[in-house]
Amino acid sequence: MSPAKLYHFPLSAPSRGACLAAKVIGAPIEIEIIDLFKKEQFKESFLKINPQHCVPTLDDDGFILWESRAIACYLADKYGKDDSLYPKDLQQRALVNQRLYFDSSFLYVKIRAICYPILYQGVKEISKALKDDLNSTLSFLDKFLEGSKWVAGDNCTIADTSIYASVSAILAVGWDITQFPNIQRWLKKCADLPGYTESEEGAKLFGEAVRKNLNQ
Repeated sequence: MSPAKLYHFPLSAPSRGACLAAKVIGAPIEIEIIDLFKKEQFKESFLKINPQHCVPTLDDDGFILWESRAIACYLADKYGKDDSLYPKDLQQRALVNQRLYFDSSFLYVKIRAICYPILYQGVKEISKALKDDLNSTLSFLDKFLEGSKWVAGDNCTIADTSIYASVSAILAVGWDITQFPNIQRWLKKCADLPGYTESEEGAKLFGEAVRKNLNQ
């Protein structure tokens, strides 16, 4: 059986989250780049695979799945050497899911609200309201990490790979997290994850793309 194909754009935080999860899990994947800046997601060949035209998108022998956190869950269940990255225990899995949903519906939403208008709508400054909103959200993440090595307990899970990808995007823009000591500690642990260097390279490119559009 051939490796699953992951359609990926390295500058996309969700896409990097799925890619990082695959690396941590040890899932055999083949990467195909879809350049969103060049609008390659609107090519007819890709629209046939994913009419929602978003990345990441997984093609596992004809099974098509998109949404980065769903992909991470699928890969962890299929390829995980054990269940440490996505526990089978009902309550432990529920906590991992809660953190994943926190990222998808709360944390990443705030980051996108800052960065998307800068990249695509000509916005040149980050408003105080958006800054305060994101910092309030980061304070919740810092609280999750209080007395905990990772975001959902003392073991690394796919919640960490997802949330790390989101946080790394805004850090690359130059966000100040000195008020969040638990996040700072956790980020040092994330640096040891397989695929970290590759993920950071994508985050750096994203940060450069955003910063060049900001008033200096």
